[in-house]
Amino acid sequence: MTGHEGDRERTFAALPPAQGRGFAQTWWGRAWLRALEDAALDTGQVKTGRGLARAGAVGAVSVRPGRITAVVQDRDRTTHRADVLLAELPAEQWDRLLDMAVERAGHVAALLDREMPPHLVEDAASAGIELLPGLGDLEPECDCGAWDHCGHTAALCYQVARLLDQDPFVLLLMRGRGEHALLEAIQARGAASAEEAPEPEGVDAAEAYAAGGILPPLPAPPELPEEPGLPPSLDTEAPPGPGVDPVAVRHLAARTAVEAHRLLAVALRQPSEPLPPAPELTAAQDAVRLAVAAPDQALTERLAGGSGRDPRSLADATRAWELGGADALSVLEEEWEPSGGALARARAALDSAWDEDGRPSLTAGGNRWTVVGAPAQVRLGRDGRWWPYREEGGRWMLAGPAALDPATALASAEFVSAEPQR
Repeated sequence: MTGHEGDRERTFAALPPAQGRGFAQTWWGRAWLRALEDAALDTGQVKTGRGLARAGAVGAVSVRPGRITAVVQDRDRTTHRADVLLAELPAEQWDRLLDMAVERAGHVAALLDREMPPHLVEDAASAGIELLPGLGDLEPECDCGAWDHCGHTAALCYQVARLLDQDPFVLLLMRGRGEHALLEAIQARGAASAEEAPEPEGVDAAEAYAAGGILPPLPAPPELPEEPGLPPSLDTEAPPGPGVDPVAVRHLAARTAVEAHRLLAVALRQPSEPLPPAPELTAAQDAVRLAVAAPDQALTERLAGGSGRDPRSLADATRAWELGGADALSVLEEEWEPSGGALARARAALDSAWDEDGRPSLTAGGNRWTVVGAPAQVRLGRDGRWWPYREEGGRWMLAGPAALDPATALASAEFVSAEPQR
């Protein structure tokens, strides 16, 4: 970036030729490109623009509210001024968007880290505010005379996708607000909200800190055992009471020890490590957890009946649990329809995961994408991760742990499918 004039225009120096296969590495950058690729009537011009951008033919990019501009050099070395227009948000929508940002401080923190928080986009869409461009929102203007997207405006869009990867404030400036003005408005609203808030109850922080010296220091935390502990032996001379199954009690104690070991690992984690969300399991989910390493068939059948499954489906569920816990189990048993921001991110991930020559033919059904003519499938979890599946005996089986992109997940499913079945 060469600088910005005030807060209403930013100029970015020409980027070097793009190396590698993709222009957009972030979900919001890929959504930007999808708005171009879905709306362009001439896919050949889009391909030409991608080639020009990859070759470094796009000059410095100027970003202003409602417009981006650059000079693009054609393959014959002629130059053209290319503009792409994106409608600014009206003042009323900006007011609502600022209120959302103040209510959720994480939105502002993510933007300052140059991340576009998905919840901000989804919350805004729920309120009728479209931050990311949709079909037909990117309007082209070029002095080459084309009335639709030409290679020059397409090249500009591909270059801007790289800028958006680096700084989502570029998108917000196109929508009408510069970074400094936006942050000042959020700060002012936050200060006004703080003045209106009631006086908090509690102990003054300085007093609490001063009293801390009279307390003994906390003991050092214990070391995490390498393995879960063994439950006490049930081998006694006393016979079990009516309705007590010693095998089930022994297994329940062993699974409780495993869960206690997991909870201790969470408690002893380093402060810098993110805290895994604590699962709130249903009875059917907990039955699957308990079925892991079940010692005999009778207990397995009992857990299957208690969870509303037959032994075969319980075996599938148990395998999913071992590979990914409650998240993997939900993906196995729940089919859902991605929509809004989730659908946009999924499509962008699928579009950018492979080179054009290596992209498989997929059929979509809900959150599941199946390879045409092959027993392989990827499923999208609600957390945005992709899970590999393979078909065995007419059933879809989880083939491995989740991956962050569909290509990696599908490669895992295809690798397992290619192995000889025993």
